[in-house]
Amino acid sequence: MPKHEPTHDSALSRLAVDRASPVPLYFQVARQLEAAIEDGALTPGSLLGNEVELAARLGLSRPTVRQAIQSLVDKGLLVRRRGVGTQVVHSRVARRLELSSLYDDLLAAGLDPTTRVLRNTRARAPADVAAALGLPESGQVAVVHRVRLTQGEPMAYLCNYLPCDLLELADGQLEATGLYALMRHRGITLHSAQQTVGARTATDEECRLLAEPPGAALLTMQRTTYDDRGRPVEYGSHLYRASRYAFEFRLLVRG
Repeated sequence: MPKHEPTHDSALSRLAVDRASPVPLYFQVARQLEAAIEDGALTPGSLLGNEVELAARLGLSRPTVRQAIQSLVDKGLLVRRRGVGTQVVHSRVARRLELSSLYDDLLAAGLDPTTRVLRNTRARAPADVAAALGLPESGQVAVVHRVRLTQGEPMAYLCNYLPCDLLELADGQLEATGLYALMRHRGITLHSAQQTVGARTATDEECRLLAEPPGAALLTMQRTTYDDRGRPVEYGSHLYRASRYAFEFRLLVRG
């Protein structure tokens, strides 16, 4: 068995169900497996075996185990691989809505971010981008398209637009760190942003880039970022895998 696909027998041996409980057996199994994934007892790449093996291990019927596994597959925590069995994938990343970059957030969480640059050029600004950046419709912008990965797994498809006179961006720099870090390094002080979060169905090309099945749901984010002089310095249109990603909101009650 490959070393990057260990079977965590110790974690699985702790699974137990209470047949007298009103909680469905499949849900008990799913909840314990999810907890083991979240606390690191079952790490990314761990093999759980196939449904027959799991059912025998837990003393449950195969349909019960199949239902438990499917609920975690739907959440993006497990994946079925033909000829391999059921495998743990990376847990969902929860990101607070604040002025920070995905790269910095993943790095702070110890999730080893990497970047694949798909496009780095200059082009005529689309109408919405020009409006956001305060440019004439015929104005040129720097266009950067990237896929952000964590531990080798695609997380987000990032499209960013910047004024051409802001800074030069080399592919190597974009692969080595985050866009906001590069901006800060050039003396640009980020002050505030206007942001919209939504959701939609992925296109075929987006599914290919993000390793999602056809028709998968994606989280969307559009953001216009301003520096400390009130100048718009970046417009981003980002897509995130809903199976791997969530936005967190902090709500305050005002009397």
